[in-house]
Amino acid sequence: MTALEPSDTGVADPDGSTSAAERDETVLSRSYRALSVGIVSVVLLIAFEATAVGTAMPVAARELDGVSLYAFAFSGYFTTSLFGMVLSGQWSDRRGPLGALTTGIASFAAGLVLSGTAGAMWLFILGRAVQGFGGGLVIVALYVVVGRAYPGRLQPAIMAAFAASWVVPSVVGPLASGAVTEHLGWRWVFVGIPVLVVFPLALALPQIRRRAAGPVDGAVGGSVSDEPARVRRASFDRRRIRLALGISLGAGLLQYAAQDLRWLSLVPGVVGAALLVPAALGLLPRGTYRAARGLPSVVLLRGIAAGSFIAAESFVPLMLVTQRGLSPTLAGFSLAAGGGTWALGSWVQSRARVAPYRERLMALGMVLVAAAIAAAPSVLIEAVPAWIVAVAWAVGCFGMGLVISSTSVLLLKLSAPEEAGTNSAALQISDGLSNVLLLAAGGAAFAALGGGTVSHAATEAAGAGSHPAAFAAVFLPMAGVALAGAWVTTRLRAPRVELADG
Repeated sequence: MTALEPSDTGVADPDGSTSAAERDETVLSRSYRALSVGIVSVVLLIAFEATAVGTAMPVAARELDGVSLYAFAFSGYFTTSLFGMVLSGQWSDRRGPLGALTTGIASFAAGLVLSGTAGAMWLFILGRAVQGFGGGLVIVALYVVVGRAYPGRLQPAIMAAFAASWVVPSVVGPLASGAVTEHLGWRWVFVGIPVLVVFPLALALPQIRRRAAGPVDGAVGGSVSDEPARVRRASFDRRRIRLALGISLGAGLLQYAAQDLRWLSLVPGVVGAALLVPAALGLLPRGTYRAARGLPSVVLLRGIAAGSFIAAESFVPLMLVTQRGLSPTLAGFSLAAGGGTWALGSWVQSRARVAPYRERLMALGMVLVAAAIAAAPSVLIEAVPAWIVAVAWAVGCFGMGLVISSTSVLLLKLSAPEEAGTNSAALQISDGLSNVLLLAAGGAAFAALGGGTVSHAATEAAGAGSHPAAFAAVFLPMAGVALAGAWVTTRLRAPRVELADG
């Protein structure tokens, strides 16, 4: 849910003057209607897929005899999306967002089809990786489209529409996915979405081509003497591309080493760390790893919050299906209320009267997230009703709503205008990288304690409750990580020197 959440941006119109007719325009006025409906529909479908796939995943993993590789299905998406985000930023800035967006949509759809038709778990994971690459391209390209196609006064409205697009899928997605999985089969959750993307693309692409195509400086005239500079702007920053490739390959190797618990796995683990660590240091603000005050801690907190919550949430449906015998529909229902409470948390933090207490609200949010993650495995005790997970997750999502939107607000507050794009990219990288690393850690703990033996046959034979410790080993450490995030909130205020300079 965090990947397409608005960054609370709003850029003033360049010349500061607009006509009365222009001031009366909205995102649904005739000149913007097709573009708005098109791109918001794309976000809606991506949101639906993101919330629905978790419900279908346990059934898919069991039928493909790949429960031991369960975490790969999630982290494979996040791993490739890291590279897609950086590549899309370079592509969009230098050649316009149209190519990155269309390539991303095509890759996203191809990945869905590949996963939906897979006959083995490794093919399913490959499809998720292709899908993640496309998702990374789309995420960044959409924001570039908004920045270039809409005047500053309309950008907050379209960003709010992006956020609202997550609410209905968060409620309906898991339930619809569960029903489709039960009555038609899990494959339809994947192969049915690509067809639905055709209509919004047909609406949006002509408008994007007219309003946002071409390089960023394409509308600005330049003399012959400007040609070398314009050529440099049109080329990719090879260093950042290499760093992005390094962070993706490193994260993938670490994930593999975490899942294959043998001595030989130390080799890919060491190689992965050697690639990932310098790449992350090059792409994130200096001091992020040690929670330096101000911007580095904001970026770190985003990763802690998103990573701990998503890593835990990925195992909730599997736990309810295999340990409590719930149907995929009921397991999905446990996550349904979260969309509404997440939106409520985002709305609360946006109120002007709570702005002076933002850091305290974020600390409260992280405590609520930690409490929700810690409460979820209580259903491993048979006497605890399964609906406790639904209540806990609603509380946790409210906390996430307080924290995630606030990190975007603080990021822009602490960023110079010329650094806002780079810092926003760092925020998304922190989000995606922490998802990969914490899913790897959770998957390793799950596999080490026998979670991978929860197969389709074992579940059918009433052996579903044989490995509760494997689930506890995922949830309790993630609760500890989230609680550490509450401490990081005490480091969010910039040092006095930075505030004076700002």
